[in-house]
Order: sequence, then structure tokens, then C-alpha cells
Amino acid sequence: MNKSINELLSAMTLAEKASLCAGLNMWMTKGIERLNIPPVHMYDGTNGIRKTNSDEEMGITTENVPATCYPTGSAIGSSWNTELLHEVGVALGQESKAMDVELLLGPGVNMKRTPLGGRNFEYYSEDPCLTGELGAAFINGIQSEGVGASVKHFAGNNQEFEKMVTSSEIDERTLREIYLSAFERIIKKSDPWTVMCSYNLLNGTYTSENEHLLHDILREEWGYEGVVLSDWTAVNDRIRGLKAGLDLEMPGPAHYNAKAIIEAIQNGSLSEEQLDRSVGRILKLVERVTGNKGEGTSEDADYHALARKAAAESIVLLKNENAILPLHPETLGSIAVIGRFAKKPRIQGAGSAKVTPTRVDIPWDEIKNLAGENITMGYSEGYPEDDSIHDELIQESVTLAKNSDVAVLFVGQPEYAESEMHDLQGIDLPEHQVKLIMAVAAVQPKCIVVTSSGTALAMRPWIQHVPGVIHSWLSGQGMGRVVADVLFGHTNPSGKLSETFPVKLSDNPSHMRIRGENGKLYYREGLFVGYRYYDRKELAPQFPFGHGLSYTSFSYSDLEVAQTNTGVTVSFQLKNTGKRKGKEVVQLYVHDEECTWTRPEKELKAFVKIELEPGEKRKITFDLEERDFSYYNTKYNRWVAETGYFQISLGSSSKDIRITERLHCDFGKEEITFHKFSLLSEWMSDPAAKAELEKCLNDMNEHVTDKVYLNDEFVGFWEDFPMIKVFQMFGQQWMNERSPDEVIHELIARVNQARN
Repeated sequence: MNKSINELLSAMTLAEKASLCAGLNMWMTKGIERLNIPPVHMYDGTNGIRKTNSDEEMGITTENVPATCYPTGSAIGSSWNTELLHEVGVALGQESKAMDVELLLGPGVNMKRTPLGGRNFEYYSEDPCLTGELGAAFINGIQSEGVGASVKHFAGNNQEFEKMVTSSEIDERTLREIYLSAFERIIKKSDPWTVMCSYNLLNGTYTSENEHLLHDILREEWGYEGVVLSDWTAVNDRIRGLKAGLDLEMPGPAHYNAKAIIEAIQNGSLSEEQLDRSVGRILKLVERVTGNKGEGTSEDADYHALARKAAAESIVLLKNENAILPLHPETLGSIAVIGRFAKKPRIQGAGSAKVTPTRVDIPWDEIKNLAGENITMGYSEGYPEDDSIHDELIQESVTLAKNSDVAVLFVGQPEYAESEMHDLQGIDLPEHQVKLIMAVAAVQPKCIVVTSSGTALAMRPWIQHVPGVIHSWLSGQGMGRVVADVLFGHTNPSGKLSETFPVKLSDNPSHMRIRGENGKLYYREGLFVGYRYYDRKELAPQFPFGHGLSYTSFSYSDLEVAQTNTGVTVSFQLKNTGKRKGKEVVQLYVHDEECTWTRPEKELKAFVKIELEPGEKRKITFDLEERDFSYYNTKYNRWVAETGYFQISLGSSSKDIRITERLHCDFGKEEITFHKFSLLSEWMSDPAAKAELEKCLNDMNEHVTDKVYLNDEFVGFWEDFPMIKVFQMFGQQWMNERSPDEVIHELIARVNQARN
């Protein structure tokens, strides 16, 4: 574009402006040739580029243009490595340019409210701090290459079941602290060029036209100036959406809505100024992606190596009883490899995030290669592609395992289970796989299970019978080589669970209200999602949030915490106490001991992944801000950090806390805004208010029989009464013809005057 945005707006006709607010087709924005405004090409891109063969097709059930398939969100979320996310983002930006892609539709950052979410494999975590930091790093990487990102799905999109007609009913505090917090962190740290709204309604209004969400919070409070686009067909009322801040409708051309926009301008129900704001933001996006064009690179070997590196950081060693892992080839004569996924691995989920990979590492081939010629390798399919139980396959596997030195089983959720457009039915392995594991473990004590899924798995009863478990997630096209490397110790596992693995599905806090009824899904568990719930209920999960084992060990010592002018500084010493190089994910949790309102037992507020040589020791420092100690106070509609004692804990998981310090933090006195129904306890908590109240009561006591004194007995009984009710109860003779409203407002005025 050669002209400025204001010049282009002045030169455009009303029809051109209206048409620009919808796509040209399935994957492109509309250009205007006479004004030299080019279209923008966009494609799905949460864990790789899903570019279709034609801009007119959705391409969900077809092979698309080959691209690097990286670990899915839940897998790479378990890397806890912001540098890695940035590196993958840069690579995706470079690959996008080579493929003429200007806007990638990702990352997905919705919270994992339930492990049954059909798109959970696309999302990073159950925790907003972890999700926000990873998402911001990923976006900064992509956009550093001049390719736009689209953070999604904004907001409250936590299920696939009837999502296009279901309202997520979320109270304001829960919305802010859990479901919007990651988005807010990403907006402020990476300024994504676009935000994609979700399909669902939020508290009764479609997110594509939700003024509180798009205007009040995103635009006004967070200061976001980029493009808000719809998920595909997520638009309900186009005019209402434009007013709220939805700029771009996808897919296009949506001629009917262009006509509706023109008519709304002409009849005065929509101002041209409102339309210009949206068109201006779209033109800014065009300017960004066209002004940063450069040569990309499509060297498959480099990208595949990065896909392997990402998988290596993501895979989690869940169990390693008696140090069964790593395997030592020199002590082995034979290995039984069992399970279809060993030769046909699951590397990603289904739906709009499914990438056509450039190549795929096959676990069987990679294990065989690393084992060498001196080890006899045997393979058994173990279970069929469908859910039927084939006893002969199980018996074949048992015989093979019994006659081998060690058995490695590849199992997981079936291909059809995890996909956009439907939720999972359960989180247990299919029955034929459970039966297989139990049968093999009964004859082969050296049994290692490699699980594949995009979400948490329940592992009872078989987990008790196997000494080794590796969770490979859906780790992209490099997964096969990395699993082999972990098995033989070429890679020291460093992944940590980005979500809690429950013992059983019914342990999950959302279990009683997973689907919603009559178009409404009530988030009644509130703040207590994931580990926050298990902590509060004192309920032991199978594997806690942040859990992951290593082939080395780490110690934590010398914790120091101190409040500064800008927040709190936390430092400690981390040492590799084992015999090999490894990476530790240090997790920092904060707990408010004295908050006025309910808060979780601990909340993740910072983390870092550190690599240390054997015996190496390093000082780690975190700088926390006041916001890290705050909760969202719906009474005042703002974040509040209360003065008092906080516990600051560092650990290797949410349940493996290594070192804790207690710190009194002075955040100043929160000044109460008094109103008609402020409680006696609130009046008592503010020195100026208490002084004015005592003066008022002294005056009242001169005119009434039943006198009021603010002693412990009176306050203890009446503290939860609004003060206006105390006047109604005891001050009728004193008030005479004055109303209680007049009395309380006079008192509030005196307090405000005393403060000034």
C-alpha cells in the first residue's frame, strides 16, 4: 500500500469498506485492486501450517500442503520452555513466508477446564501463567518474521459439545483470574496482530458481539488495537459485532452482511466512524504483513531437527521405578516392542489443526536403529485399529514379552477420540489396551509403557503393575526418534505435566457439570480448576501438575525473598546433584495467607527451565510484581493485592515443593469506596471512616434509648449488617423525618471530606 490508512479510508466507497470487513473466500481477506490493497493469506497454525490446496476449500478431511508438524499445544506446553516456544515460532514464521502464508491462526490458549475437551491437545495448560508465558513467546517468534499470529479462542471455549449454541456462564472473578488471564498476559507481552473470537456465548451473549469482552476488556482495559476476527462462521449479529469491536468476518465473502452494514450506515443504526475503526485496523494488518515480507526457507532437515528438539523437551517421564530407564543395550539381548502405535504413531490430533507432515519418525525403526545388531527385536501389533478385543493378538504379545529381556508397549487414545467438533467420552485407555498391558506385565516385570494422548489419561489399574511410564503426548513428526532416545538415555527427559492427571475422571472438578443443559454451561467450580482444586480438596491425583522425572536429580537451597519498590525479589541456589547433565523446571507458587476472599492454596506465578552439568550450581532469581500477589475484586472491579503474609514456594511440581519462605508484603491500605450497603465491618476497617462513624453514633446516642457503642460485643454480632440497617434498627428516634439514605450519604460525604 502506497497511501496512508487515513488516505485509503477517504478514498474508499462505503461498499468497499463494508466488503473489506469479510474474507474473500475461505482463507483470504478481500483486496481492493484499484487502491492497491492486497489480500492477506491466512491458514491454521497451532502446531504447524495447515495450508489447503485451494483457498476455496476447508481441507479438514484431505491431505494438504506438506509442512513441519511440531508437538501439539498440550505437548509443547509440557516443555515449560519459553525459549523453545520462541524458536518454534521463528521457524514457523520462516516456513510461512516460504509457503506464502501471512497470518497463522494460532496459538490456542484456552484453559483446560475438563480433560474431556475435544481440542485440549491444541491448548497449552490448565494454568494461565504457564499458558500466557508460552503463548507470548510463540507469538513473538512468529511475528519477528513479519508473519501475523492469531491468539484464540477468545473466550470461554472449553468444550466442543454444542459449542455454537452454548453459553459459558462464568462469574467475573473466575473469568478474569482463570479464563482471561492468559489472554491478557499475551496481549501485553506480544501484541498479537489478531485475536480470534470463539463460537460460544459468554454469559448470554455471543463472544463475536460481546461488548463487555471485546470493547470493555480487550479494547479499553487492555488497550488492544489489533484486528479481532471471527472463528469460521462464528458471527451472529454482524452490526452488533462491529459495534462491539469484531472487525473481520471469516470466511467470506458474506455479501449479505456487507449489504446489512451499508443499510445500517444509511439508516443510522451504525455510524461510519464505527465502520472506519474496523476497516482501519484491517488496513493496519495488511500494512504489517506486506511491509515485512522476506524470503523464507523450506529446508526440511532444519525444521525436522527442531521438531525433534521440541518433542525431546515435551515428553514426560512419569514413572521410573527401580531406575528401569534408561535401557542399557550392553545388558540386553532382546526387546519386545508391542502396540500398533509403534509402527503407526499418533503424532497430532484431528480437525483444523491437523498438519500434513513432511516426514514422520517411526518409533519401531528408531528403536531398532539405536538398539544395534546385537539385540534381537520383536514386534507384535497388540491390538486392532478398532475397539474390539482380539485375544490372539494379546496372547501373541504375551509370548513375545515373556521371551524377551524387556517389553516396551505403545498405547494411547485412539485416532478418532481427540478432535475438533466433539469431546472425548472418557480418559481411560481402550479396554483392549488395558487388558494387553495387564497381561504383558504379568509375565514381564521389566515392562515400559509409552502413552500417546493430547490430554490427561487415567491409568488405574495398570499403572500399579508397570515400573516405567513415558507420556509422549502428541509430539509431532519427530516423536519416534525422541522416544527411542529417551528409552536408551540419549535424551534426558525434562518435560513436566502442563495439566493434572487424575486417578479417575470423576475426580475432576468439572465432572458434575461437563456438558451443560439447555444451552447453558455453569462454571460452578469457579477458581478451582486443575491443581487449584486438588489442593483445596486435599485430593491426591495420579500425577500432579508440573510432575516429570529426570535421569538426574536437583537440590534447592538458600532461598531469599525481599520486598522491593516494584514487587518482590526471590532468589535461591539450584544444583544438579546427579551424575549426568539435565534440565530442571523450577516452579514458583504464591499463597496469600490472609486474603479477605477465598483464594487457592497455591498459584503458579513464575517458572524457568535450567540446564546444569553434574555438580553445577547456579543462582536463580525471580522478580515478582504486585499483580502476582493480587486477586480480582469484583466489588471494585480491579486487581487488589492485600497487605499481609504470603508463602512463596519453589518446587519441582505442584506437589513436590522443595523450599518455602514466609514474607510479609506491604501493598498499602486498600481505600474502601463506601456506598449505601457497606457493612459495619468495612466501616470499622478504615480509620477515617471509623472515626466519622463514632462521631455520628455519639450524636445518635444522645437521642435514642437503645444506644450503640462500637465495642467487641456489638461489632461481633452486627459486623455483617450494612450500616444503613443499623441506623434503621437503632436510630429511628434520632433520624426523625430524615431517611436512612440521607443519613448514610451524609456520613459518606464526611468520610470523603476527611480523607481529602
